[in-house]
Amino acid sequence: MTCPLPARFAGRLFLVSLTALAAGSFAAAQEAVAEFDTLVVAATRTPVPIAQLGMAADVISGNDLLDRQVPSLAMALSLVPSTPTTATGAYGAATSLFLRGSESNHTLFLVDGIRFNDANTDYFNFLSGSQIGPHERIEIVRGPQSTLHGGEAVGGVISIEQIPGSGPASGSFAVEAGSFGSISSRVSVAGSNGATGYNFSAFGGHTDNDRPDNSFNRGGFALRLDRTVSEQLKIGATARGYVGDYDSPGDLVTNDPNNSERDRIGLATVFAEFTPTPDWVLRATLGVEHRQQVSDNPAPNPPWNDPASHDTTTNRRGVIDAQATWSGLANHRITFGTTTEWSDTRSDGFGDIDENQTLFAVFAQDEITLCKELFLTLGLRNDDHDTFGHATTGRATIAWLALPGRLKLRSSYGTAFRSPSFLDLYGKDAYYVGNPDLESERARGWDAGFDVTLPRNLGSVSVTWFDIRYDDLIAYDFSVYPSTVRNISDARTYGVEIASRINLSGAASLQLAYTWLEAEDSAANTRLLRRPRHSLVADVWYKLTRSVSVGAGVALASERQDVSSVTYLTIDAEDYTVARLYAAWRVNDRLSLKARLENALDERYEPAHGFPALPRAAYGSVEWRF
Repeated sequence: MTCPLPARFAGRLFLVSLTALAAGSFAAAQEAVAEFDTLVVAATRTPVPIAQLGMAADVISGNDLLDRQVPSLAMALSLVPSTPTTATGAYGAATSLFLRGSESNHTLFLVDGIRFNDANTDYFNFLSGSQIGPHERIEIVRGPQSTLHGGEAVGGVISIEQIPGSGPASGSFAVEAGSFGSISSRVSVAGSNGATGYNFSAFGGHTDNDRPDNSFNRGGFALRLDRTVSEQLKIGATARGYVGDYDSPGDLVTNDPNNSERDRIGLATVFAEFTPTPDWVLRATLGVEHRQQVSDNPAPNPPWNDPASHDTTTNRRGVIDAQATWSGLANHRITFGTTTEWSDTRSDGFGDIDENQTLFAVFAQDEITLCKELFLTLGLRNDDHDTFGHATTGRATIAWLALPGRLKLRSSYGTAFRSPSFLDLYGKDAYYVGNPDLESERARGWDAGFDVTLPRNLGSVSVTWFDIRYDDLIAYDFSVYPSTVRNISDARTYGVEIASRINLSGAASLQLAYTWLEAEDSAANTRLLRRPRHSLVADVWYKLTRSVSVGAGVALASERQDVSSVTYLTIDAEDYTVARLYAAWRVNDRLSLKARLENALDERYEPAHGFPALPRAAYGSVEWRF
């Protein structure tokens, strides 16, 4: 089936897109913009070419991050639009992500196919300290995504997965050392042996950071095994672990030499995919996660000499996820399934939590090919929690290949929710009591944009307008004693994302990402904190010779508001521009030498007020491939 499209209209659309590019999009754009045939899974739960997606999505490969010498997950995510992050400290400190301006707990991370965070578990320390291996990839899908993935997917979903091993065994080992007594290493190996594929990576490191009593130790691993039992049946398993120990002196006013934060995360899954007929694909995943966070604050606790505290939070979660995809109806691909979760949280800190929760969700989605160039997706989901009740969400997207291979127009509308946490519902303290009558936070959002592939393999450009409204946000009510929380706040975030990857020559490429963001607290008529109105990230890579490459990057953030660490009043946060340089020399097929210079201009700034960023820092590494 072919969509009739007047050639004159299509030509005008293409000219409008190129005019926008020439007028400014070209100079303010980046995204790890995937080619039209790149497959994305997180957007629809099934592999689909990005050409058929009606929403904004990005794919970042682990190998690309290694080439650009990106040291952490947080920095990797900053390479795409609408992903501003704020760290409350140096390397290893808790880092918040405000995807499309949403709250820091409004982004859902999927790790190896299961939910990594929920209302009672966060991603903050994992984001700052984790590292992506060469055989892993990141998918970022922006906008409300609860219809397929449940709660917390308000600003969007970030999926981290390991790629199945294939072919002869290959791997690499690298050691890096640099400023602030930093040293780290990583190892990876992947391949297959007959019908069995394997993929393993591990990393570890230490840094003293710049301030006294601010060291950070980290380590982690990721493992994936795949087995092709028959043409119809594939099975596999994953395991992942992360350890982070961060000495946290707090802000410059507190400057406490005793505080520390420790994270222990373990996650494992087993999965099976069965294709009984060409029209059916059945997939089931069983996952478990165990997390422990310890905050140790021995006396003395300057500046107010607070009493000593030792808080431990332990989370356990089990997940059973099952889905079926049927493509037996012409021009339709229907996916439906269920998700069952059991979680338990114990915390002896603020709120004194000892609670558990069960969740049962059902979902359905229809991917409809209206004609050869027009794709419509409709979805619906209901999540039923035994704590606060249920939430129903829906989504509709459309993608039109106005000029196949050159120009795609797209738009999406979706709803999402975030469930109340155990602390919100049941927490108890001398000055606080939870509210068991809370409802979930809700959001509805839409976006519209276009993706252009430039002629002669020059690159690609994407432009997106987005608008998200948030209702029933949970906020503290200090008008009563003890204080509590209620559904009393509303907000709106909207703006423009512009992204591009330009091939300057056969040996050079330029990537740019720009976001203009308005983030409003509708109830207080103020700007939401720590969201820059303007953010820009650029990276250029150039291959000087067959064995030598160089690169440079810059990140800019301006027009933010924050809370003063001294007066606790809202202030205008400082703008900042941070540059980096990196280079690599491939001595031979196995040995490479690399160097990078972070904060090359030695910009002195505070991502969060009172928490200075690291000054200029230099690192060198040796990599051996085998």
